[in-house]
Amino acid sequence: MTAAQSPQLGLDPETAFFIVLKAREFHTKVELIDPDAASEPADDRAVDVLQFHPDDSVTDELIAAIGSLNEEERLDLIALIWVGRGEYSLWQWQDARERARRIDPERVLDYILGMPMVSDFLEEGLSRFGHHIRDHLNSGFVGARDELLPD
Repeated sequence: MTAAQSPQLGLDPETAFFIVLKAREFHTKVELIDPDAASEPADDRAVDVLQFHPDDSVTDELIAAIGSLNEEERLDLIALIWVGRGEYSLWQWQDARERARRIDPERVLDYILGMPMVSDFLEEGLSRFGHHIRDHLNSGFVGARDELLPD
């Protein structure tokens, strides 16, 4: 498929990569196992950062990012996940979007949050459109780049 034949992505790649990174953080976390946090993160080997806490903003940020999408962006998000998972190719982009339309908008959040590898699928879908996380992180998140990218 040439660039002239590629489907148009209505979802802003910056928004999609924000969702990738927040979903990755969300699915890395575990239930609270150390309720008595040390006064210094080094005292408990900083494991508290990997636990869900009542004041943890990751879930709220991910919910807000997905919830703020309009219908067309939501369809693109789901279709990107499916393309990244290998269920559809770019040639089948419109079919993926039509299938995504069948998901009840009220269930989209649960669908996405319930998929443990969603960040990987979304990242792969974006790469099929020529958008790569390394470029995104190099565009302004240099400090976080080494932490977030696999070797």
